[in-house]
Amino acid sequence: MSDSKVSNDQTFIHMQVAELAQVIDDKTHVVVDIRDATSFGNGRITDALHLTNDSLADFLREADPDAPVVVCCYHGNSSQQAAQFLVSQDFTQVYSLDGGFTQWQLLHPDRISR
Repeated sequence: MSDSKVSNDQTFIHMQVAELAQVIDDKTHVVVDIRDATSFGNGRITDALHLTNDSLADFLREADPDAPVVVCCYHGNSSQQAAQFLVSQDFTQVYSLDGGFTQWQLLHPDRISR
């Protein structure tokens, strides 16, 4: 293997709802929500950004690739593929929220924006 190109075999990290709840008020982590517009509009983790196919290019251009990014979907399944995509775009700390918005809403109903 050539030293000129390092393979990117990094992957995202699973994050539990309790872990996000501990750091969210510090505003150190960027939460991106990939659910559909209606679901996002009906309720989202406070300060979450809505990441869609339409907003992806702007996010990739404007976001700090070294800032921790937490990807949220409905249950924590689709967020894994989106998180891995962000890793492939050279984001260094990417998390997939296990349990997704559904679990966040159950455990932290007071920390939802509408």
